[in-house]
Amino acid sequence: MRKMSPGSQVLNIGKSKANVTEAEEDHDVNFEDVAGLDEAKEEVVEVVDFLKDPEKFTKLGGELPKGVLLVGQPGTGKTLMAKAVAGEAGVPFFSLSGSDFVEMFVGVGASRVRDLFKKAKDQAPCIIFIDEIDAIGRSRGRNSMVGGNDERENTLNQLLSEMDGFDSDKGVIIMAALGYSQSMPEERYLYSRQALLDRMAMML
Repeated sequence: MRKMSPGSQVLNIGKSKANVTEAEEDHDVNFEDVAGLDEAKEEVVEVVDFLKDPEKFTKLGGELPKGVLLVGQPGTGKTLMAKAVAGEAGVPFFSLSGSDFVEMFVGVGASRVRDLFKKAKDQAPCIIFIDEIDAIGRSRGRNSMVGGNDERENTLNQLLSEMDGFDSDKGVIIMAALGYSQSMPEERYLYSRQALLDRMAMML
């Protein structure tokens, strides 16, 4: 196996780490694979309809979804649900973790957000799924390096900026997973600023 040179790693440091499932590939996950969670499915059916035909959806007067926050304990099927939405809609699926945006180098997270959205726009309609999105916007005071909170804030602001910078009818939908906790209402507000994630499905 060819080993990557340090120079190559530096050049790629601002690039998105997303794994991509292309629309042409067979999506082997759909709603039938998600046992139970009927209420959560109802919350995301509209997203499937939109992704299948954004133009038709808007002509019918549907309110354009921007994103869905999937909230639940580990193992409740948040990732599976996101994959099922992509499978039902037959669209590309960009998958990565919130921790992939967080680096010790200032500006890397924001750069990865820009690169991710550029790739997603080129393949729209599509889904961007961010697992453990709380890694981007953790509250101050938690164990982190000096400057780490500022970098997370910059990354989150870039995410908000990208969402505001394109028309929803182009069909880029963000789905994000957040672990359920007692502080969830506060964190829910954090990720819904400026309607970043305007839908929420409880995976409980």
